Amino acid sequence: MKTAIITGITGQDGAYLAKLLLEKGYQVIGLSRDLLNCNVKNLEYLQIAEKVHLIELNLLDLSRVSRVIEKFEPDEIYNLAAQSSVGSSFDNPIDTLEYNTTSVANFLESIRKINSRIKFYQASSSEMFGYIKEENLPIKESLIFHPVSPYGVSKASAHWLSVNYREAYGMFTACGILFNHESALRGENYVIKKVINNAVRIKNGLPAHLQLGNLAIKRDWGYAPKYVEAMWLMLQDDVPGDYIICSGEAVSLESFIHKVFQQLNLDVEKYVSINPGLLRPLDLPVIYGDNTKAKKELGWEYNLNTDALIHTLIEDEMQWLEWNLSQSFASQSKAGI
Repeated sequence: MKTAIITGITGQDGAYLAKLLLEKGYQVIGLSRDLLNCNVKNLEYLQIAEKVHLIELNLLDLSRVSRVIEKFEPDEIYNLAAQSSVGSSFDNPIDTLEYNTTSVANFLESIRKINSRIKFYQASSSEMFGYIKEENLPIKESLIFHPVSPYGVSKASAHWLSVNYREAYGMFTACGILFNHESALRGENYVIKKVINNAVRIKNGLPAHLQLGNLAIKRDWGYAPKYVEAMWLMLQDDVPGDYIICSGEAVSLESFIHKVFQQLNLDVEKYVSINPGLLRPLDLPVIYGDNTKAKKELGWEYNLNTDALIHTLIEDEMQWLEWNLSQSFASQSKAGI
């Protein structure tokens, strides 16, 4: 039985990755900064909360990171934890830089000293590329980083730390540069989750209205459960590398919304409006990636077009809302309400 450590296990990617690894027979150790306030809702929804071993750990504490690695002797470590809000990184740049880089350095240094054969996955980000000129699209792994936020800078620093330990010490460090990937477990503040969730609520007869900003932006949207498969594949390869994980297709937010409402037979004009307060001072018009390397070298398969992605997200959201409703009823019954 292989053992894997996952940081950020309670998030969208961490939960789906944990489910995948459990299905493959792994022992899964999940790390959390605060177990008392740890939200395991995603793990409960996937019915794996009782199957993972949760450990409280401050990733900025090198000695404790080392002790956890010594204790559990993992074969693989997936580092998904980060301060991941671009907006918050401008408000708290020092905290963002410290957490997103020091935590990675602590893992890499611990692995180097304890067991350099441990395979390490670093969750890099398309934010590392910054504002891209259209002549550089689709984005390939070779494109030079030019981050435009403290978050992007921190992820680029963590990325290059991982590459440096690979090249300097021969360690197996792989970096996944994931573009937007969605699911029912996505945070409520992400635009696609917001669109799908509200559209499904409207379809179910619940009051809802979507207020959005710039609908002209074009983004590369994919399906999260398929993207975590790529993470696992990176650590099964013989040679570590860096891979862009994306759909390879750019779709405007306006088109995406229209397709969602069309699939649900809803009038988009009735339920969607533009809120000028949500418009950003500067929005990258279009960004999408090239997934050729991941498909060729890892054997990763991704064939969901936009219509298929939307259909899947709608089905998942309906199940998610139904589950949440059942949980609410169960809680009320338990409380005697």
